[in-house]
Amino acid sequence: MLKGKNALVTGSTSGIGLGIARALAEQGCNVMLNGFGDTGEIERNRSLLAAEHGVTVAYCGADMTRPEEIAGLVAATVKELGSVDILVNNAGIQHTAPVEDFPPERWDAIIAINLSAAFHTTRHALPLMRKNGWGRIINTASVHGLVASVNKAAYVTAKHGLIGFTKVVALETAGTGITCNAICPGWVRTELVEPQIVARAEALGVDIEEGGRNMLAEKQPSRQFVTVEQLGEVAVFLCSPAANQITGVALPVDGGWTAQ
Repeated sequence: MLKGKNALVTGSTSGIGLGIARALAEQGCNVMLNGFGDTGEIERNRSLLAAEHGVTVAYCGADMTRPEEIAGLVAATVKELGSVDILVNNAGIQHTAPVEDFPPERWDAIIAINLSAAFHTTRHALPLMRKNGWGRIINTASVHGLVASVNKAAYVTAKHGLIGFTKVVALETAGTGITCNAICPGWVRTELVEPQIVARAEALGVDIEEGGRNMLAEKQPSRQFVTVEQLGEVAVFLCSPAANQITGVALPVDGGWTAQ
């Protein structure tokens, strides 16, 4: 369905981002990967995606806290793939602590990566999309863009801001062939969430699996983790013709969390 389209997916060397990148590649989309991690593992994932799906897959390790490197990431995507038709702003980090104990440097980093980076990528990608008369911007927000939880001041603030940014871009691009939407996952068992599961298990004096079940029972009525494969399919749907008139939406994929 997306054969010949070119996607930039930030934070895509693992977790949700890699799942979305894989789903787009499966639909024939060329992909620029971005993120940190073991260089050998990143190269294995890059080459495997390219070989399995017959698409071009490139990688750029731009630091998403640095606007000049973000500009370079978009430029590298154009150089390697030819354009940016689909932009997935997925890069994110987490830190949990009460407000009065929250390290200011962690606040700054979370706002930079989870929110400001999406502004910088979007402002560089939009002119390319406008020129082509087609584009899809997908922001990985969170249920924490819709509701709050304790000890997550920076993350909740960034994700609420990201949903507001999504709506503004949707309004500014309405009728142009470009859409902008946010996906709001609940608990997804990724590298970002695993430390919270470990902390929960330790606090309760139970094993990791029981800690995960306890987390789910507290917030997510389905009591099942959302999978990265499901989120990849949601992203593909938002790029499809069926979603041409879906823009400015914050779409929960949360097992009923925000229905409560």
